[in-house]
Amino acid sequence: MATGAAVLARAAASCLHVQRPLLVRRAVRQAHSAVRASAAGKDECMRSISDNGQVSILVVRGTELVQEACDRHKTSPTASAALGRALLGTLLMGAFREEGEKTQVTFKGDGPLGGIQVIADASGMVKGKVGNPAADPPLRADGKLNVGAAVGRGVLAVVRSLPYTSRGYETPYTGMVPIHTGEVAEDLARYLVDSEQVQSALGLGVSISKDLSIKAAGGFLIQVLPFAEDETIAQLEQNIAAAGSMTDMLNSGMSAADITERLLHGLGGNDTGFQLTPRFGPCEPADLQDRMKSAVALLGEQEVRSIMREQGKIEVRCEFCAETYSFDESEVLAVMAANGGA
Repeated sequence: MATGAAVLARAAASCLHVQRPLLVRRAVRQAHSAVRASAAGKDECMRSISDNGQVSILVVRGTELVQEACDRHKTSPTASAALGRALLGTLLMGAFREEGEKTQVTFKGDGPLGGIQVIADASGMVKGKVGNPAADPPLRADGKLNVGAAVGRGVLAVVRSLPYTSRGYETPYTGMVPIHTGEVAEDLARYLVDSEQVQSALGLGVSISKDLSIKAAGGFLIQVLPFAEDETIAQLEQNIAAAGSMTDMLNSGMSAADITERLLHGLGGNDTGFQLTPRFGPCEPADLQDRMKSAVALLGEQEVRSIMREQGKIEVRCEFCAETYSFDESEVLAVMAANGGA
């Protein structure tokens, strides 16, 4: 008999690639509209456990989160789908873990997208970027967005940074696997099975409206405990195949709890009460500017004064938040003085 991980991976594959929209390519890409409310409701992330205690499931509804990321980075439709899937997948892998732990996922592919980098924490905060937001390769033969071609082949790296403890910083866990398809969901699922030896099924969906805004975005991560019975795995296999695409479920108005109930049909869903609100960031202006000034202060007073003489100001851009701020000499030197560096 195939292993539970392999069975689940095959079952999940049936719903990983049916939710991408068919779009008519445009000669000139429009800027994304302002953030819109999800057709299925506000963003949410929920974790539950089956009644028999053999299955853990996380479901995220992240339409607004993905829309904000795409608005910030001015992504093409294909880049939007790739970034959205990576954001949701990393969030699912990092949510509800130990406080202070961070999960970083990097797709180092040779495609025109130029790579994807996403960082998530245990509280549902996630941020990400792509190397080339304008990447938009021709549609696949079936008329769907060609995320696999945009990402290309290469290496998928995952780093789990553990929180600081009384013993100091723990050595981060790093895992690397080849990029198998570039479609994001399949690659992350293979990573969990091959590198972390976690029996998992991962489904991600990002659909895009005709005006290029994000119509729906969400995902699920099912993890099976080592002692799970064959009957449990067989039931999950049936449920995943029958569930339909993630975006269809969201567009029909299903909540995270509704999706959880569908995926755990026949197994019972024990509502553990673990819920959080996924957010893009942190990108709050005050916090972002403070971190930027602290980073600039590390250049040292002499270098700061040299830059000011040449340029008259110091500009710093956050590649994740796509925000640029300017600082004058007095602001940076004040930070240096406060840190004892002046």
